[in-house]
Amino acid sequence: MTRINEALLLGFVLIGIALLAVVDVIPEQVAQYAPLAMVPWIIRRGSGCTLRKA
Repeated sequence: MTRINEALLLGFVLIGIALLAVVDVIPEQVAQYAPLAMVPWIIRRGSGCTLRKA
């Protein structure tokens, strides 16, 4: 999966969770912690900001 696809997927998931909280499908407290739940997935992808040797 490319970085663009991963970023789009992450965005869609977070927006989806927010919309589910707005229509009371999931509790607001769950939606507040959704970004924190995504942190391990973001870290697992690896760092794209590392310096490369010439």
